Formats: sequence, C-alpha cells, structure tokens
Amino acid sequence: MIEPAVKGTLNVLKACLEENVKRVVVVSSVSAVSWNPRWPKGQIKDEACWSDKEYCTATKNWYCFSKTEAESEAFELAKRTGLDVVTVCPTLILGPLLQPAVNASSLVLIKLLKEEYDSLENQHWSIVDVRDVAQALLLVYEKPEAEGRYICTAHSIMARDLVDKSRSIFPNYNYPKSFIEIGEEDMLSSEKLQKLGWSYRPLEETLVDSVESYRKAGILD
Repeated sequence: MIEPAVKGTLNVLKACLEENVKRVVVVSSVSAVSWNPRWPKGQIKDEACWSDKEYCTATKNWYCFSKTEAESEAFELAKRTGLDVVTVCPTLILGPLLQPAVNASSLVLIKLLKEEYDSLENQHWSIVDVRDVAQALLLVYEKPEAEGRYICTAHSIMARDLVDKSRSIFPNYNYPKSFIEIGEEDMLSSEKLQKLGWSYRPLEETLVDSVESYRKAGILD
C-alpha cells in the first residue's frame, strides 16, 4: 500500500517537472490529517495538523501512513525543485457514481442502508459530495493565490443523525438497530478552502443523488 502511493505520486510529479507543468494538484486524504493523538483535544483540526506517522505505524494503519507519506513527500519534492504543488484532503466522499463498480467510500453508505447492523458506533461522519470535491480541485488549480494544503469537508454529522436523516428520505432500508456512544471526536475545518471561494451542496442532495445512482446501477433495490 505504501510503495504505490509514494512512488506513484513522485513519478507523476517528476513527469510534470520534465514537462514544465506550472501547478500540480495532488488529491491526498483526510487520513493524512486526522490520525494525530498529539493534537490538542477539542481543538478543530485544520491544515496544520498532520497524521503522526509513528502512531500510524504503531497502530498498523498503513492506509493513513501511505497517504501521509505521499503528501509529505510531494511537498518535499516541491520544496527542492520549485514545482508548485497544492494538495486537497477530502473526507468521506459520497455522491453519484460514474463507474459501474462500487468504490470503498460509497460502500460505507450502502452498508449503512442494507446491512441492518445490530449496533453501530455513534461517531462523527465527515462527508463531502464528489461533485464538490471536483469543484475544489478546479478552484485550487485555477486560483493563483492557492497554496499548501486544503481540507475538503462539508458536513459533520453523528452516525445516529445520519441514519435518522436517511430513514426520513428512504424509510424502507435495513438501518442499524442501536448505537454505541463513544464520546466526542475531533472536528475538521474547511475554512481555508471556503475563503478561496469554495461552497458545497446540502447533505440531503448528496444522499438522494447517491442512493438514486446506486439504484440505477443495481446495487440497491
């Protein structure tokens, strides 16, 4: 998981250098932001927060490690070469599918609708629509003043509230039966991206369009 993420990113950046590309936008992940136990409790996580690679290693969270390593290496290469690199770190991406296969993030919502879990942890879900992520990528690519990292998240909602909202729109699916309270989780901020001019659509629109696309693809009844 680590080698393709890091080498793949660096290979693309080196190719961009050879072709004198002016700016490269790297799609990173909130996984490169949020996995940091040293961040002050209760403080909103912004672009200054990086996932702790030692903690990722200790907990064997290789996905977070690979995303963190790839993004940090991208900035290191940019510093050495002068290549203009900007990164976008999305949270859980939902929205209509373009491809016939189910991707990992869509599967999170699909399982919530059809698995009928006996219990589910009532944790924060940070959600952003795939179409709003696309707009964020265009924005940071085109705006001359864009620099550094940008967290891309739209809605923070507790699992229980997300289930209630989904049930009010789609009442006939097999939702979790109960929830386990686990305490507060850290919150994330997209203030930097919004100051650049980014906005996002309502959560209800994302949920409706997601489920309709799953139905069209034959993934949900």
